[in-house]
Amino acid sequence: MAAQRLFARMLAHTFLAGELSIKEITARSTRMLGRQWRWLNPLARRFVREVVGQVRPRHRDVVRFLQQDQGFQEAWVKHRRRLFIAEWRTDSEPMSPVAAAASWHLPSIESVGDLAHWLNLTASELEWFADLKGFNSRPDPSPLSHYSYRVLTKRSGKIRLIEAPKTRLKKLQQQILSEILDKVPPHLASHGFVRGRSIRTFVASHVGHRVVLRIDLSDFFPSFRAARIQTIFRVLGYPEPIADLFGGICTNAAPRDLSRKPPFDVNPDDWRESQALHSRPHLPQGAPTSPALANICCYRLDCRLSGLAKVAGAMYTRYADDLAFSGDREFEKHVERFATHAAAILLEEGFHVNFHKTRIMRQGVRQHLVGLVANDHMNVIRRDFDRLKATLTNCVRHGPASQNRDAHPQFRSHLDGRVAFVESINPQKGARLRRIFAQIRWQ
Repeated sequence: MAAQRLFARMLAHTFLAGELSIKEITARSTRMLGRQWRWLNPLARRFVREVVGQVRPRHRDVVRFLQQDQGFQEAWVKHRRRLFIAEWRTDSEPMSPVAAAASWHLPSIESVGDLAHWLNLTASELEWFADLKGFNSRPDPSPLSHYSYRVLTKRSGKIRLIEAPKTRLKKLQQQILSEILDKVPPHLASHGFVRGRSIRTFVASHVGHRVVLRIDLSDFFPSFRAARIQTIFRVLGYPEPIADLFGGICTNAAPRDLSRKPPFDVNPDDWRESQALHSRPHLPQGAPTSPALANICCYRLDCRLSGLAKVAGAMYTRYADDLAFSGDREFEKHVERFATHAAAILLEEGFHVNFHKTRIMRQGVRQHLVGLVANDHMNVIRRDFDRLKATLTNCVRHGPASQNRDAHPQFRSHLDGRVAFVESINPQKGARLRRIFAQIRWQ
């Protein structure tokens, strides 16, 4: 049994060394075994049929398939004395990206040593930053833990945990983002955290339509588990040990006792649910790699929802966890049934729909998306405009320190950015705010 498992482990490498096609698996296995056994092609057929429609499987799953396959078992019993490995590499594995990724010019990293050198780390430092054994998620984390934590309370009473990587880990994540993840093209419907796209482009497709459907996702970043992120790097072509280390660097498991007592305005049940959610390895909200990885993970979701919207005669865009659909008279007739189908797809893809925030907005009401109005033309919400105008006016009358209630370290830049945002959406309203902003006396 041990010899059979060892042989299955080595054969599994050839199954994962390139595209998951019958022809390539058979050719690679033939080269490794030194001859073309008659049972190889049927075995490749059964394997491809098993994994069709799935992402690239893990090595251990292929080994399990081989050991449970009756044809492989019969071949082992019949030919085991003549089976041997003619070609085998143990030091590194070649890059084997999917067909689409072959033209993205990703850095070639084929061994753990290559990865440590690429990140300018020693092997032990690489293991420490990846933290695949979860040392940093244990109770009472040491000052050497990789993240700083900040608990925020949403208006709904739920918890948002900001997990900010510390300097060295953040530098590694920025390198992965700039040299790998930024080379992966996002879906056309994705507008969040994409260069050249913004909230404005997200809303623009829905301006002036008869009906707008808005769907919100709950716990967006924590819903992406470490296994899913490691799969992304395997699909990009990196060998499984490298993909696991990349996934470890880009994910985090927060300590369960990060704060033993919930904030006074948080429901204890929601607090326990949040602790359990964040204690499993996930994409941390605050890491530079998380938005890009979330968009990559959502690619199939965006494809499915874009196809559904096209059939229904609607437009679809997504800004992180905010999804928007819009259309005219024909779409308006079936929008309720469409919302049910869209929610079913989201559940199938592993997301949680916040049904309390799902809205069907017709022309007779304010159609608002991510803080912008989309009825006849794009505009800022009047309540938000009035609040900002009042804040600027009080800064002129009483000084900016009186309005900096959240203790922003760069309050002037903060207000300047908010005014600039209004200017980009509505130049006339923005000009009115800019004139008030110019009257503020800054010390």
